[in-house]
Amino acid sequence: MWPNPRVPYQMASQRRRLEPLGGKPLMVHLAMNVEYWPFDRPMPRGIIPAPHGAAATPPDVPNYSWVEYGMRVGMPRIMKMLAERSLPASALMNAQAADVYPSLMDAIIDANWELVGHGWFQQTLKQVDDEASVIRKTLDRLQQADGKRVRAWLGPGVAETLDTVDILKAHKIDFLHDWAVDDLPVWLRTKHGPMVGLPYTFELNDVPVYAIQNGSCDEFLKRLEATLAVFEREMETNPRVLTLALHPHIIGVPHIAHYFEKALDILMARDDTVFVTSSTMGDWFIQADGTDGAEVAAYNDGFPT
Repeated sequence: MWPNPRVPYQMASQRRRLEPLGGKPLMVHLAMNVEYWPFDRPMPRGIIPAPHGAAATPPDVPNYSWVEYGMRVGMPRIMKMLAERSLPASALMNAQAADVYPSLMDAIIDANWELVGHGWFQQTLKQVDDEASVIRKTLDRLQQADGKRVRAWLGPGVAETLDTVDILKAHKIDFLHDWAVDDLPVWLRTKHGPMVGLPYTFELNDVPVYAIQNGSCDEFLKRLEATLAVFEREMETNPRVLTLALHPHIIGVPHIAHYFEKALDILMARDDTVFVTSSTMGDWFIQADGTDGAEVAAYNDGFPT
């Protein structure tokens, strides 16, 4: 029986010691989801239900507007905060956004954010007819945008089919954020050899915090402070990755952005912290771990041998 077919079980307390990146045991990943929600399709989620108990059908103007505010106003607001602090970030990006929002794409490239694959538009790979084609099209368009091979991926909706990880590995993706099972990178099994699974988060993620759990405007800041209190003890044993999963229509509204800026300054004031992108984190892990994933078994007919 394989309860987790991709990542062998291991308690965090039993993991080998990894040397911190540059001597800094707290790695902070600013992961901005840059998404395109087509106007003529049902919205992936909403901030307000349709009136009179009706089902929300296209055109869903209020919920479309909620998201597009983030692309028009939230993105430049957060990008300015990061630029003023010279902080790196990853753009977990629907590739079609490069065509729909070309000036934003230019700004992301000018800011030297790392482009991470996040589907063609905001639709899970479970809903497409040919996921290999969608993955290939996404990677090609993002590489066209900045001339760099895309090395990392986050599934739209953090969703996969049984074949997704193997297809991504076959398309030379090195790092995958979908398997949020640890505060450090892990090795993933694929049919084509080991892949690195990078941390992501549902706890310091503005969608659950605000759109689902209805957190107060300072909830993100409070969770960060509580997380740091626990990580400070654990970093005596091993480094920790602290991911801030962001969406511009949520983190970029003024009353939440105000507290997000305070969170950034708390992190920057620490002397044990380094800000990373997906590939920086993944490359560090490969070197610090030193095993090339040798303990991860290959697949045989879809199951580990």
